[in-house]
Amino acid sequence: MFPNHQDHKIKQVQNIINNVKKHKPRFNMTTKGPSCKQVIILMSVENAKYFMRESDMYVININRALKGIKSNIMADFVRSDSKEIIISTNNVTCLSNLQEIKKYVKNTLCAVADQIETPRLSQSKSYLKIISISFVSKYTNSQLTSDNVKKILKANHIFNDIVLASKPRVIKVLPKSDMSIVWIDIWNTQNGSKAKTIINRRFNVRIFIATVRG
Repeated sequence: MFPNHQDHKIKQVQNIINNVKKHKPRFNMTTKGPSCKQVIILMSVENAKYFMRESDMYVININRALKGIKSNIMADFVRSDSKEIIISTNNVTCLSNLQEIKKYVKNTLCAVADQIETPRLSQSKSYLKIISISFVSKYTNSQLTSDNVKKILKANHIFNDIVLASKPRVIKVLPKSDMSIVWIDIWNTQNGSKAKTIINRRFNVRIFIATVRG
């Protein structure tokens, strides 16, 4: 690569590289999710745009409201991301802070308050699959649908704290098979604890024993 360099110079460079590799610290490569120091409030695009017009004033008022309940949390700034506003805070908020922020935002947008969802902390998503469920019901001879899956999950206690992030997807294991794989996308915590509680858990679906896999 360096034909004009003398051999001993190339050897010196190689020794430096080897020394750096030898002493370089090793890190686990992980994908960093959204910060927990955020409060996310889902709303329409129009409402988010309206709120952002005077976002500086709203930050001041949110901090006054939080100070009124003797909270140490402070809102730093607000930004809009599609159908939501994201309030960045100086620390992770608790339930009482979320309720106070919700009250202020709904009062500010009182005309459309029923269209604003409850504020939540940022979450990650986990994609899981459920195996060993029949694709066609033996009793009704009808195929398993997303709505069927939602009812099954709602009826089972192991999914009590699980919220679906999208519609379940049902596919056949093989074209000629009568068994299915159900893919579910769930809202998870930053450290993945919700998914961990249900992975490898089993539950009954009529005569079958279904299993949740990562």
